[in-house]
Amino acid sequence: MASRYSCPMLNTLREYFRFTVLMALLSGCNREIVPQPEQEEPVRLQAVKVELRQSNGTFQLYRANQPYYITGGGYFLRNGGGIRYLDRLAACGGNSIRTWSTQDAKQELDSALKYGLTVTVGLDVARERLGFDYNNTEAVAKQLQEMRAEVLKYKDHPALLMWGIGNELNMSYTNPKVWDAVNDIAKMIHEVDPNHPTTTMLADLTQPEVVYIKTRCPAIDLLSVNMYGALPKAPNLVRDYGWEGAYLVSEWGHNAYWEVPETAWRAPIEQNSREKAEDYKVRYETTIKADPERCLGSYIFLWGQKQERTPTWFSLFTEAGEATEGVDMMQYLWTGSWPQNRAPRLEFMLLDGKRAWENSYVQPGQRYPVTVKVTDPDNDAITYRWELLPESTAITEGGDAETRPLAIAGLVTSGSDGQATLKAPDIEGAYRLFVYATDGKNKVATANMPFFVLK
Repeated sequence: MASRYSCPMLNTLREYFRFTVLMALLSGCNREIVPQPEQEEPVRLQAVKVELRQSNGTFQLYRANQPYYITGGGYFLRNGGGIRYLDRLAACGGNSIRTWSTQDAKQELDSALKYGLTVTVGLDVARERLGFDYNNTEAVAKQLQEMRAEVLKYKDHPALLMWGIGNELNMSYTNPKVWDAVNDIAKMIHEVDPNHPTTTMLADLTQPEVVYIKTRCPAIDLLSVNMYGALPKAPNLVRDYGWEGAYLVSEWGHNAYWEVPETAWRAPIEQNSREKAEDYKVRYETTIKADPERCLGSYIFLWGQKQERTPTWFSLFTEAGEATEGVDMMQYLWTGSWPQNRAPRLEFMLLDGKRAWENSYVQPGQRYPVTVKVTDPDNDAITYRWELLPESTAITEGGDAETRPLAIAGLVTSGSDGQATLKAPDIEGAYRLFVYATDGKNKVATANMPFFVLK
């Protein structure tokens, strides 16, 4: 009986497959060999060591073994917007930015590195006033693990300066266990990242919070304070309340909306851009730079633009990217020299001959004269644009996000040389008229006038 291995049909199939394979190999040998590009190895991030040193009662940050004094701006992205203003920060003599969360940390760190800047990266620790319960041990443990994951992502980035563990956790809170959680996060950071200090940012300075941080947060390396009108008190308060270490002014500027006079209808009166810049100069020279023993530097708020009570209150830039006089002032304070082209200076704004504190009541549909006086250090021609907004009704705290009021068109007629005419809205209520005086070279002066339509 014939063996199955000697079946004629099988032998024929074997020969066919051998022939097919051979032809494929020969065909492959005749193809042109296209060299493949070499795969680039991923860039390996190398941490730059930052440490806090003390000598004879004087504290100093060192970065890469060199003294490092922070000349920075508070900075964040909104709604996925692109990185802006960092080139101008570097050009003005700034060296660092502070952020409030890790949401855009990769983009912010990479961009900072591009311009030779560092970043104090904020860790968005949950706040009691927004519903977090620090008695919930499971939630606290979960938050610690989430913070650990974020630290591990960015700890080796060469632009990282330090970690800011939470922002204003002392605002509207009752449970001191939050400070235990802050200490646990700081301990965790020191375990996984030996190269960067830790801090936490307080809203103003009170003795109970300083005591809590001293006793319940020993892993914190330095204290950070957010202060505006009360900033001149900071050096004395730090010492009077028993803080023995270094501190950072993590947020500062002109008077905030909770610190200024109000109109009769409770609208806060905003300073114009010239008045804000003058406040920067006094507070920087007499407070921040005047405490070289303890103060490690500062972050002015805000190196960018945001809506908070108004679109201009804390904004050093307009939404169009125009720089105010405050930007010029920070360059002078950081470098000792003014920019080649300086922003216009706004002296005053009047509605029907009244200043903001004189309570401007107007009648619906009636027309009223508006006057602003602006000068330009470089004698540039000034262009004026006007914007009418309803008074913001947002009731927020701690810098929570606000919706910008919608502009009301068609009620302001621009005249010449800082003159305009306002036709009062028909609907009773509170409003603000804004002026933006531009020099055509991306510099601007700003002011606004609150008024009330009364039937």
